[in-house]
Amino acid sequence: MPDKIKIAILGLDTSHVEAFAKLLHNPDDPYHVPGGRIVAAFPGGSPDFALSRDRVDGFTAKLRDQFGVTIFDSPEKAAEGADAILLESVDGRIHRAQFESIAHLGKPVFIDKPFAVSSADAAAIAGLAREARVPLMSCSSLRFAEGLQVALADQSNGDLIGADFFGPMAIEPTQPGFFWYGIHAAEMLLATLGGGVASIQVASNADHDFLTAVWNDGRIGTIRGNRKGNGRFGGVIHREKASSFIDVYAHPKPYYASLLEVILPFFQTGVSPVPIEETLEIVGLLESANRLREKAPHRSQGKIST
Repeated sequence: MPDKIKIAILGLDTSHVEAFAKLLHNPDDPYHVPGGRIVAAFPGGSPDFALSRDRVDGFTAKLRDQFGVTIFDSPEKAAEGADAILLESVDGRIHRAQFESIAHLGKPVFIDKPFAVSSADAAAIAGLAREARVPLMSCSSLRFAEGLQVALADQSNGDLIGADFFGPMAIEPTQPGFFWYGIHAAEMLLATLGGGVASIQVASNADHDFLTAVWNDGRIGTIRGNRKGNGRFGGVIHREKASSFIDVYAHPKPYYASLLEVILPFFQTGVSPVPIEETLEIVGLLESANRLREKAPHRSQGKIST
């Protein structure tokens, strides 16, 4: 890898691409991440998904006109001249097809959340990456939020015994249930407690979803997703001696910068800080949660007699 990694972006339908471009290209930004430059991009876009369809033209124009990125009409053409690839398409349904189109190039690939919206697609992507020897990484930017990372590094209160995370959870029909925004809280939860979920339960209604997960060692973690206007992420981690509130907004450093600071070394070494096995477990967890939420009462609730 050269000192300045040439990066191709696949999918220009998310605000992440503009955030990454600003952090990589502007040395005057207080959180500038050196070592990489976006040189090529493929716009993509999903016509049946408004949050993709209605944003792709605007972000394409910004990357082309403000950051000097060359726009190509296929993923393969965009990726050919790059050293590494950011697969940023906001629609998780198309990640498998886009990855399949560039895997033969053998270049390291970061796939933004959601990695996939089914276990079948997730397993297919991971399997092809192994066969083609493509270094692969995927995660939510919230996993590397400074507030969470600082709390996890401070072990003065003993071992982790549980955790609870919350965040907004709008429902997007093309990105089923938990996959759209529930994945952020799920990433924070597994970043905290690791893999090894043995069972889950889900309560759901029109305004909220609540997931309870039990680990193989007996620890319990929860995810609260809300649709009542509170759009902030956060959580509480429980240790043997004390519990700590996680305020991901308390640190001025954007979590996109923290994410880029681990993506660029991954591009250099090919070693992901997030094991692909954990990514697959998260996809399986959310898929199982979606099946349970469909069985849960949504609009009406039985009252408890007193």
